[in-house]
Amino acid sequence: MSEDKTAQEDPNAQQSAYWNEVAGPKWVQLSQAINGQIEPIGRAAMESAGVEPGQRVLDVGCGCGHTSIDLAQRVGAKGEVHGVDLSEPMLAEGRSHAADLPQLRFTQADVQTADLGDGAYDRIFSRFGVMFFADPEAAFRNLRPALAPGGSMTFVCWQEIGKNPWMAVPGAAVAKHVDMPKPSTPHAPGPFAFADAERTKAILEAGGFSGVEYESLEKGLTIGAGMTRDELVDFSLQMGPAGAAMREADEGLRSRLREAVAQAIAPFITDDGLVMGSAAWVFSAR
Repeated sequence: MSEDKTAQEDPNAQQSAYWNEVAGPKWVQLSQAINGQIEPIGRAAMESAGVEPGQRVLDVGCGCGHTSIDLAQRVGAKGEVHGVDLSEPMLAEGRSHAADLPQLRFTQADVQTADLGDGAYDRIFSRFGVMFFADPEAAFRNLRPALAPGGSMTFVCWQEIGKNPWMAVPGAAVAKHVDMPKPSTPHAPGPFAFADAERTKAILEAGGFSGVEYESLEKGLTIGAGMTRDELVDFSLQMGPAGAAMREADEGLRSRLREAVAQAIAPFITDDGLVMGSAAWVFSAR
């Protein structure tokens, strides 16, 4: 089978492999720490979404299921929540915590191409799960018919890395010792693909959504609450660009990277843990 044909049939094959073989298992191990870090942002976006009892909600890029479980509790027994993600390891983690929520189900699927049903949902929600599409316009064009009349979509995505020191600071420390990989394009799939809010708005409108609005959400994040200093260093080295560098490094280089990151994050360590700033966009559309 040619590469062109494979790309047409599975446009997010590279992301699927990454989230099933590399990132997914790692996120399962760190799921509680990661969720504790970004939960306040997701909760703020969820409040904006106006999820109500009895509604049907699609959770896009649901990961380990924390947001899906929260949504399921909000819609109650008469509602329905469908968590969808590329990563089977992360979905398995979600299922393990959702046995007492019959209104919640998880499916491994690519929402860029999956048949999601016409008018099947009252709300579409995502916490940092929509920035990884190979073709974001096509993905939102596929999501749009899944909304029932009067339905709406709300998602949260990161602003530029410079406004997110929780990732920028460890990354910059590592970059002093190794050549960091650069994205193939400025808006390549990844955590910061939707950092340009006006571009993201245009993508949503091209995908068939109307009434697109966005607001800035800036919060201090508590990272690795309850971890020791050594654990905070190791945790920081597993996230974002730093994590990719650590996977390629030999033991000697890893030791130098640990020391560099330890020095870089030291000013941000408080009695509550590692506290660093973040900036996200909360998007809404009809």
